[in-house]
Amino acid sequence: MERILLANPGTTAPYPARVRKWSSSQPADLAHMGRSRENPCVMGASTMPVSALPRSGSEPMLLKAPASLGTIANSLRGSDGQLQAKAPMKPPRTPSLELPDVPERPPTYCELVLRVPSVQGTSLSQSCREPEAPWWEAEEDEEEENRCFTRPQAEIAFCPPDAPSCLLGPQNRPLEPQVLHTLRGLFLKHHPGSTALHLLLVDCQATGLLGVTRDQRGNMGVSSGLELLTLPHGHRLRLELLERHETLALAGALAVLGCSGPLEERAAALRGLVELALALRPGAAGDLPGLAAVMGALLMPQVRGEQGLQEGGVRVTGKTGEACAGLISQVSRLEHTWRHLRRRHTEAALAFEQELKPLMRALDEGAGPCDPGEVALPHVSPVVRLLEGGEEVAGPLEESGERLLRTLHGARQMAGLAPKFRKVAAQRLRGFRPNPELSEALTTGFLRRLLWGSRGAGAPRAERFEKFQRVLGVLSLRLEPDR
Repeated sequence: MERILLANPGTTAPYPARVRKWSSSQPADLAHMGRSRENPCVMGASTMPVSALPRSGSEPMLLKAPASLGTIANSLRGSDGQLQAKAPMKPPRTPSLELPDVPERPPTYCELVLRVPSVQGTSLSQSCREPEAPWWEAEEDEEEENRCFTRPQAEIAFCPPDAPSCLLGPQNRPLEPQVLHTLRGLFLKHHPGSTALHLLLVDCQATGLLGVTRDQRGNMGVSSGLELLTLPHGHRLRLELLERHETLALAGALAVLGCSGPLEERAAALRGLVELALALRPGAAGDLPGLAAVMGALLMPQVRGEQGLQEGGVRVTGKTGEACAGLISQVSRLEHTWRHLRRRHTEAALAFEQELKPLMRALDEGAGPCDPGEVALPHVSPVVRLLEGGEEVAGPLEESGERLLRTLHGARQMAGLAPKFRKVAAQRLRGFRPNPELSEALTTGFLRRLLWGSRGAGAPRAERFEKFQRVLGVLSLRLEPDR
């Protein structure tokens, strides 16, 4: 190892160089513990390790092995009687050195080398903070086992308040053509599976299955809307669910009856509704309220005899010229359209006749599938109508009584399985990122303003639906007049 020697003629024993005293104008004194403010890692004549030197202020200190005196001497150069260190190297942007944590010594801060977490298999990209999950993916506190009963404070509704719309202006007229054209392009842009997930998300929020806050659970005394709609203080929620079901059905019927172009256009709209219903059925998205609304667009509103004709405001006649006493719909009476659907889109027509219609009949009678797993959101319309006094149980007394009992038993079972339905719905929607415009187009508030305008949306519910039934009847008769 080389040493710094002063060659003295006639002498063979080397001795170390004498430390030269700096002037008081210099920023530091090398004789004082061998420190330099320009480079805290450079030592003077002292051989004391850097790690043992005291720190000054917030100056960094590197953890490295003590360097030899000769190595340090090579990095010094003389200039006018001063010893100046070479400029330190610029630290790399991406550190290639990982400083392990020493148990005997507290962690040391270093400006030049970033400290990387010493976790095996952890990289900088993995240590970044993950983005917050959407509200429907957030895990809710499971407090059902230890939660005590609290008396309900007020009636709760889960439909979000009317917010500024990105599709409608502050004041809009009913059925604005430009908005209808935008919605048509929006629905054609998304395939039925994506639209079904959008509808499932909005239905879960409107039903109170997902996104229920702790304050809402405390105010209503139960943990979800599936339990609340079976209780006496769930009156407001039941009314909103009825409003949503009927509004969605009317909007679906308008999607077909509003096609004033060629016959193929109306048949394509029918096929789109059938494919959406298939995407909503059990085993797929499992949104039974959405399925009931789409099937309601194809099969309802139903008119019963002369009384129904007066209530609906539309007089639809059959081949004999007399009022039909059976079930009548403004969409199902379009014989040419359905015939074209069977000829050009045979698979959709067969699925509607052989699968969807029997399934919907079984669900209305309380005999359809309702197991968590294949169903994410159960069919709530029968029990909601029954508890609000709007369900008509027809047929013999024994059969009507059995149907009534099945409906009540299904509602009790649905409320008991609410936590499982919530987990299934969250699993269906995991990783789903909805389109904001399409999600808004499926909300109850938007559809209400679209169908009746900003002024008519506040009218009484019975009056609004009666007027729109007349509109649908006029559109249906204009497309295919009676012969």
